[in-house]
Amino acid sequence: MTDEKNGKENVNAPDKDADNSSTKGKDAVTKAEYDELKERMLRLAAEFDNYKKRSSAEVANAKNVGKAEMLKRMLPVLDEFELAMISSAKSQDENLSKGVKMVYANMMDALRAEGLSELEPNGKYDPYTDEIIMARETDKEPGTVLEVLKKGYKMNGILVRPASVIISKEPEAKPNGAHVESHEAQKNKENDKEGK
Repeated sequence: MTDEKNGKENVNAPDKDADNSSTKGKDAVTKAEYDELKERMLRLAAEFDNYKKRSSAEVANAKNVGKAEMLKRMLPVLDEFELAMISSAKSQDENLSKGVKMVYANMMDALRAEGLSELEPNGKYDPYTDEIIMARETDKEPGTVLEVLKKGYKMNGILVRPASVIISKEPEAKPNGAHVESHEAQKNKENDKEGK
């Protein structure tokens, strides 16, 4: 009986080598799946980080565009304040002049804190920030800004209003009467010579 028991036990006993090979096969598949899932998770995390960065940049840009639109509506007020400063400077009342300058300075400080900057069109004309109102003949290099008629502004890098400028242009060449004669004037001279 002992032999029978031993035989039965041997027959029913699981093969340790068979268990190890099947477990190793499952581990190999599990390891491959694990690596694939880990790679997908890392890719998704990177995509989500990029999405967050893009979203925050878009929100910041939308805020700047909104500020720029608000400033566009305020530009006529700024222009009128500048005219008021010029006018109050001519006034006999010094307190009025100081008051207007203080209000203007406070308003400009608040707008600068929000990202406002004035364009400084000195030197050459810049088609991206300047608007030509007029061109004058001068001896300066063509395209030089001669005068700023209306200030230009940017809000956090967004052009709100281009500067209105007068630029220089080359003097037009005037025909010299001694060297250039009209066709009819030449004929008249020839006819005069033949007539004599």
